[in-house]
Amino acid sequence: MKRKIAVLVLLTLTCFAAFASAAPWFKWKNLADRTIICSQLPPGESWVKVQGPFMESQCKKPGNPQ
Repeated sequence: MKRKIAVLVLLTLTCFAAFASAAPWFKWKNLADRTIICSQLPPGESWVKVQGPFMESQCKKPGNPQ
């Protein structure tokens, strides 16, 4: 019985993950040396968001991914 419940929960979580959308990309600038990178997550405390959102990892196509 416990095995069936565990399998059901695992399948349910897998279905939810299949319908999740991608996270947007942003350009981040380092305050110390002015380096600019493209990332989905903040790289650290000394970084500020300068542009975004973008659809891909090169930060060239504006918009939110679907």
